[in-house]
Amino acid sequence: MKFKIICILTLLLGVTALKAQTQKQWRDSLSVINNMLAKHPDSIKLQLQKANINLQLLEWEDAAKTCSEILMKDTTNLSALYYRAYANNNMRRYELAKNDYEDFLKISPRNMEARLGLAYTYIQLKRNTQALDQLNNLVEMFPDSSVVYAARAELEKDMKAYEVALYDCDEALKREPDNQDYVISKVEVLICLDRKREAKTLLDRLVRSGVARGALKEMYAKCK
Repeated sequence: MKFKIICILTLLLGVTALKAQTQKQWRDSLSVINNMLAKHPDSIKLQLQKANINLQLLEWEDAAKTCSEILMKDTTNLSALYYRAYANNNMRRYELAKNDYEDFLKISPRNMEARLGLAYTYIQLKRNTQALDQLNNLVEMFPDSSVVYAARAELEKDMKAYEVALYDCDEALKREPDNQDYVISKVEVLICLDRKREAKTLLDRLVRSGVARGALKEMYAKCK
């Protein structure tokens, strides 16, 4: 149940469906779009719809290829840059993803999703200082967002900066007190700080709120 920056990024993804669909429904949608593209091969709108569906189907290579075709015609298409960056991250092509996020942010510097994506990419590239810079920028840009504090707390936790991570966990919970993932993140930090009684109290709170105690078994064990 560990809360990671990639979970935050997934929640914020601009690659969203208007409605929930099954894999078969997505494939049917892709077939329709492909037929339309056969008649209108230069339609950027249709190509973006195809790339979005490719991402929903986890077809990273196809999504990246389609976005590259779009960007050959429209070098500043933000959706194509964002989709391709996300696809490249999932294919572990982190340098390519970084380049697309950076190009995106040159055009739209206050985009939360792209900046979170860049932070995540820097982490994969073992550039934690640059990732932290991005998250610090996000906190300054979006001081009322629980997400940016939660994301920064996760990086600080990985960097073993537990006191500042605890501060960010508390800031996230001030803004979204019932978020179970944020509570779990704080429990992890408290355990690292050897404040196990406080951690257990939070776990008990989660159980009272409906979380199955068995799902928290490992964390309870760490509180002994």
